Amino acid sequence: MADFKAIAPYAVHFGRSLDEVGRDLESYVALLKKWQAVQNLVSRETLGAVWERHFADSLQVLSQLTAGDREFMDLGSGGGFPALPLAIASKGLDRHFVLVEPTARKVSFLRTVSRELRLNVTVIGRRSDEIDTRETPVPDVITSRALAALPLLCDWMEPFFAAKTRAILHKGREHVDELTESGAHWHYDVVVNKSDTDPGGVILTITNLKRKSAS
Repeated sequence: MADFKAIAPYAVHFGRSLDEVGRDLESYVALLKKWQAVQNLVSRETLGAVWERHFADSLQVLSQLTAGDREFMDLGSGGGFPALPLAIASKGLDRHFVLVEPTARKVSFLRTVSRELRLNVTVIGRRSDEIDTRETPVPDVITSRALAALPLLCDWMEPFFAAKTRAILHKGREHVDELTESGAHWHYDVVVNKSDTDPGGVILTITNLKRKSAS
């Protein structure tokens, strides 16, 4: 039985009890370890510390959410972080998650976890630039973790951005350089919060994303 202390600080934001969320996350770990043998879903170095390095790191996003956040889009979902832990924690809160992941085996994994844990998740097995924005609900929140540098992420996120949309992004020590580089091509408002789990990491919250006009 896993010790749920790594995720306990976020339980106030869960849609059900800590034990219920913890048991679903245990099932997720079992599937992750099973599939890791044939598809590299997380680095081998972090697989043994999944509760701290992946679950707690994902669930810290919960403190940034509001009661009005209903539609989520996660770009480059990979092994499911942060979207699947957020979907597990959000059972009972009327939230829907769209996961965008082009790699076929990872898509199969994400769909398996979503099905077995009965999550309110839709997995799209394409790149974001291959998706017609009319196919998906307008997201209240866009998430992404360890996918790409911010200038490229802005390119991928912008077609899905509406007035109400905000992006909540995990970033590392390079975030200052990425903000400077992306600021040359994009208008946005940004709030920078220190990561709970990564001493050098931050959580960026971006709103009002618009491409700058060419001069």
